[in-house]
Amino acid sequence: MNAIKVGSYIKFKRKELGITQIELSEKLNISFQAVSKWETGTTIPDTSILLELSEVLGVSVDRILLAGKDSGRNQSISIKSIIEGFDHILKVKECFGEHSTFYKGMIEGINTKMNMEIEDYLNNPYHLEVLYTEVIIQFLIEGYKVNMIDAETYIKNDKMLKIIKNKIAKYN
Repeated sequence: MNAIKVGSYIKFKRKELGITQIELSEKLNISFQAVSKWETGTTIPDTSILLELSEVLGVSVDRILLAGKDSGRNQSISIKSIIEGFDHILKVKECFGEHSTFYKGMIEGINTKMNMEIEDYLNNPYHLEVLYTEVIIQFLIEGYKVNMIDAETYIKNDKMLKIIKNKIAKYN
């Protein structure tokens, strides 16, 4: 285990969540200096805090200790689930209305975090396949398995399928 890599990964996940060292330390009831020591690789988190840290960062303990690498226990993700996830965004719009604070806040959050206009992607079949492909690639990078036959069922664009096939070969 490389303490510097583990610390860099903790810092990456903390920043990805948009929280400061102080905020993370408060969530874990520890000093911000302890978080700083982790992030610089001076120390690694104590085993008594790892489970709680993993919950706050939204990743497994394995992923923390392996500095973001896959533990070898690959999970599969179905492309149908990915597509359903995006369908649920539209369902929120339908249920709450496009002018509701909840829906507008969700869309604004996605647009800001992803630096995109999600509604433009959701309303354009080509852009939607690009979005699906990006999400599939992200899952592959994170160690998930994706079945190419599953991809061919839902993705019709040959260019997108080729990209997915290449990434499956690289990461699966």
